Amino acid sequence: MLPKGNAIIGQSGGPTSVINASLAGIIDSAKKFDGIDRIFGMRFGIEGFMAENIIDLGAQSNDIITELKTTPSSALGSCRHKLKQEDLPKILELLKKYNIRYFFLIGGNDTMDTINRVEEYAKSKGYNLAGIGVPKTVDNDLFGTDHTPGFPSAARYMAMSVKQAGVLARDMRKVDQFVVYQCIGREAGWLVGATALAKDNPDDAPHIMCFPERAFDKEKFLADVKACYDKHGFVSIVCGEGITYANGTPVSASNTKDKFNNVEFGAMGGTSAAITLHQMISKEFGFRGEFQITESLPMCAADRTETLDIEEAYMCGQGAVSLAKEGKTGLMVTLERKPSRCYSCVCGSIPLNDVAVKAKPMPDEYINAQGNFITEPFLEYVRPLVGKLPTYIRLEEIKA
Repeated sequence: MLPKGNAIIGQSGGPTSVINASLAGIIDSAKKFDGIDRIFGMRFGIEGFMAENIIDLGAQSNDIITELKTTPSSALGSCRHKLKQEDLPKILELLKKYNIRYFFLIGGNDTMDTINRVEEYAKSKGYNLAGIGVPKTVDNDLFGTDHTPGFPSAARYMAMSVKQAGVLARDMRKVDQFVVYQCIGREAGWLVGATALAKDNPDDAPHIMCFPERAFDKEKFLADVKACYDKHGFVSIVCGEGITYANGTPVSASNTKDKFNNVEFGAMGGTSAAITLHQMISKEFGFRGEFQITESLPMCAADRTETLDIEEAYMCGQGAVSLAKEGKTGLMVTLERKPSRCYSCVCGSIPLNDVAVKAKPMPDEYINAQGNFITEPFLEYVRPLVGKLPTYIRLEEIKA
């Protein structure tokens, strides 16, 4: 059992519209745990912690903590600091200085690597520390969890956007013959697939999907576009930002990488996948079209946040403190879907080693044999997460 001490919480990487619900869950549960004296927050992640940019979360009013649950973006501020070996002695020094025994970070796979390294370093130096990760990513690419908090709301955002843009594209087909909508997600197409929820009728958007899990084939893609145009009179395409050719070259032609060696799609030296596809189609067919690139908007759109997502994000924060109470460390909280006709999830856990610096692609059974759309099993997976979408009417073709 750990000696009584303080807790610190941080947020890292890109935000989600529910990441603060996880923060609220940790704070509320930590206040009830007699093994924790004070609750601190890192301003701007591990980078802020090393600069001793620390605030007192335990002193925040109850109203503020309650409102956190429905506040988008990262209330503590985030960073994308790549942890270096030389950072670890400084971090341990500060853990001791502030008597921190409970170390919680909310983030994605790079964040889980940070917790894992800090916790293991502390252990190697004889300092007892509980390091627990809380999952967060709109990309839904963390191993060991049914889905990640933030994904359902981002999936809803994407599906709603493609649905509404699809109505526009259908009605503007005599002006613009196609539209390309780009989803975030470097190596996984979960958000691309989720846009299929926009489709109520065969001619509804989307028509063609381009997944990071499948090599992009230009000739096949253009053939699909032609077939779709001939059938519907317009084409709605959804692509992942990280789609690549068979040789691994990004369709976006970007060569810029971030601190974690991830390709920066659309950065200087490249365009974006959506713009590249737009240019291909226009050059091949002479069509006029649009491209729509949302970038970080799905990460912070409070108006499209799914209630289920808020509740599960909060539950994951609570689950992190529960694991710490049990004396566990080196784990990430997970969501485990219960096998029943009615959807429900409970919290579980997975070792940080199994999650850190990895990406979980969509399973093969979720993508059709042609590689350009999803399958029914994927829809069964994603429907309960996103909730009901609105339906829009069409005028009947009653000739005058």
